[in-house]
Amino acid sequence: MAARGPPGAAMAAPEPGRCAHFVLRKRRFCRMIPAPGRRFCGEHGHEEEQNDRKRIPCPLDPKHTVYEDQLQKHLKKCNSREKPKPVYFVQDINAGLKDVAEIPEKQVPLSLLSVEELQNLIIKLKKASQALQEALNDPKNGESAFKHLKQQASILGNMEKLHLLGPGMCFVEFGAGRGKLSHWVDIALENVESVQFLLVERATTRFKVDGKHKRRDSIFERLQVDIQHLCLNKVPILEKKRLPVVGIGKHLCGAATDLALRCLVESYTTCCDGEDEEPAPKRCRAAQTEVAPHKPAGNASTTEDHKPVAGIVIALCCHHKCDWTHYVGREFFKSVGLGPVEFHYFQRMSSWATCGMRETTSKASTSEDSEDQTNEEHERTLSRTESGSDTLQGILSVEERKEIGCLCKRLIDHGRVEYLQQQGYKAALQYYTESAVSLENVLLTAVPNPNPSLIPEPNI
Repeated sequence: MAARGPPGAAMAAPEPGRCAHFVLRKRRFCRMIPAPGRRFCGEHGHEEEQNDRKRIPCPLDPKHTVYEDQLQKHLKKCNSREKPKPVYFVQDINAGLKDVAEIPEKQVPLSLLSVEELQNLIIKLKKASQALQEALNDPKNGESAFKHLKQQASILGNMEKLHLLGPGMCFVEFGAGRGKLSHWVDIALENVESVQFLLVERATTRFKVDGKHKRRDSIFERLQVDIQHLCLNKVPILEKKRLPVVGIGKHLCGAATDLALRCLVESYTTCCDGEDEEPAPKRCRAAQTEVAPHKPAGNASTTEDHKPVAGIVIALCCHHKCDWTHYVGREFFKSVGLGPVEFHYFQRMSSWATCGMRETTSKASTSEDSEDQTNEEHERTLSRTESGSDTLQGILSVEERKEIGCLCKRLIDHGRVEYLQQQGYKAALQYYTESAVSLENVLLTAVPNPNPSLIPEPNI
């Protein structure tokens, strides 16, 4: 290998026993003494490595490379290596559908459907939506209810009305990200004792805010796991204390909402109900006072007081990312004559709800968190793709697409409400902020039904 020298100049050999690196600024070779058997000193040893050693893609993650002779050492510390599974990891416990035969094969893109096929889908959508009560249009649930409140404050307000802000609770934030929602819940519970937070996030997150909480009575724990594989009953704190759980989430995208609902009301509740009955932990007088309005009338002492899941409050988002495999409302779809094919197209058409609103969003985006902008950009990007075909432009206006997109979202959400009602919960959908603040402004709430034998009427 020739020593590096000045461009266009004849290379003189370095002094014997000296470094072979040519210092261009000084127009001479480096005078440092390299280690025995090496041609370059420690300062310039990388040149020898670059010329004599081969880099190969990491077999665990080809996005980065490693020196071939250092591969085995690298594999032991690579961040992409498979880590030991935590005790609360149970493969596909919340996945849902097991029968792959029911999952439809790859569908024709929405933009390639004929006018007749598209019109038939819209007819089916409107027919299925006729039975739904438009509770979201009720003024008490409308945009004006929380017009001047931030999203987090509005979510907290709904939690307070449902008596979910109390002592001895375990708040599980699904899709926690930086943990901002738990942060505000903790602030709202400033004078409340014995509060536990579990922040579920499958990805490694920077700039987490949960590390800022130093209160003695508030404990934060992160669970780095996909919701699909999360068994709450095996989380050590819940296995030990059996705390009532409140599931929360802000802009929980698509299928993640269905995975979270199944995690709470199926896998966790079933595991808790299957355990040997033990005396319930005593609750302080303040907590008993707060939950009193939800007790059944009369002297009937029920197990509702100790239901494993005390409540669910989730801000819904990104319906175009839903998946029939994980969707909890499949039985509802089947009951109205719909199946996986219609679901596939409805979840794609749901993105139409945000097309035509880009100007409004751009004006409001300066005051919103970047995470909200990201979620809504997902919707707008898909809507541009799906609404750009000649077929749609020929038969549907922007306003009509928005209306149909909203119907698709509400139909998917209503399946979730029906699922929760069948599981013994009183579920509801409501606006929690105005559309100028967030295009995804619908909140799903659920609390144990005081009288599970009476299934409430649809409330959307």
